[in-house]
Amino acid sequence: MASIIVQAVVILLDVIAFGLGVAAEQRRSRATVTPDAAKEYDFCVYDSDIATGYGVGALLLLAAGQVVLMVASRCFCCGRGLKPGGSRACALILFLFTWVTFLIAEACLLAGSVRNAYHTRYRGIFYGDSLSCETVRKGVFAAGAAFTFFTAILGEVYYLSYSKSRDAAGGAPYGGSSIGMGPYN
Repeated sequence: MASIIVQAVVILLDVIAFGLGVAAEQRRSRATVTPDAAKEYDFCVYDSDIATGYGVGALLLLAAGQVVLMVASRCFCCGRGLKPGGSRACALILFLFTWVTFLIAEACLLAGSVRNAYHTRYRGIFYGDSLSCETVRKGVFAAGAAFTFFTAILGEVYYLSYSKSRDAAGGAPYGGSSIGMGPYN
């Protein structure tokens, strides 16, 4: 039987991570080009930098949810064997897709957080090249939030499928019946 506590903890962590990813997309830094008082050079003025914290928080919570899921399922490869069949095959496929979506979500959230924290300094001195205030592209945090959502759904279904296959295997290793072994005569 799948543990309700594990499922609740993982879904709670992933939903909070999703919410932080959406909040990071909404609050990502925006910049305006502002000239100095003497009008000799331009510089960038950035608004709130809270999206970096939201992105890092989402990244850490998503990682914590993945760790809880992998510890509970013994990372699919350790521990007692699973009963061969559809549940085990489904669990294997979902395990792989969960990791793919997890890595994509982590990459998006990390890239967005790093890029959001980067602020350009002074440029355009003495009527030089026009100043481009670099900010994180629109949709980076949203992609991270979307893949966080996919990771949450796939992780829950993976754990249910894994639990079904594990419970069907019973107490015998690798789903087979126990065979008494004795000395060879």
